[in-house]
Amino acid sequence: MMLTHVTIVVKDQNAALEFYTKKMGFEKKADYQNPGQPRWLTVAPKGQAIEMVLYQAGSMTDPKVPTSHDLPGIGTRWVLEVDDCGKTFAELKARGVKFLDLQPREEGWGFAADLVDPDGNHFTIHETRKPSATTDWAKTGKKV
Repeated sequence: MMLTHVTIVVKDQNAALEFYTKKMGFEKKADYQNPGQPRWLTVAPKGQAIEMVLYQAGSMTDPKVPTSHDLPGIGTRWVLEVDDCGKTFAELKARGVKFLDLQPREEGWGFAADLVDPDGNHFTIHETRKPSATTDWAKTGKKV
């Protein structure tokens, strides 16, 4: 079994596509619409197989699905692993990405910074320390 798609509800698919491709650096993977169906629009971090479906708010067709699943910014948090949290933070901020943190914060396991997309969906960029650095930090409480 392999996870291939995750869904994120957005207010405007075109605006979301621009945000994820131009500001976040993702690539568009699919964009089509079958008759009588919502537009199928997916993006992904470059080089990754998993796709994020940019699902248009208000287009839910299954009456069994709770209405909260058709609203943007509700109950989601995505974690994006990066090699250098400080560098990625600076690059994304320069492209206009809105961060909730003034700068990346240091955690026992590494570094992180929280951001939101234009629809209020939450993301964390996350840099994990190497195992030896985490062990050293746990013993000394000092950044390695």
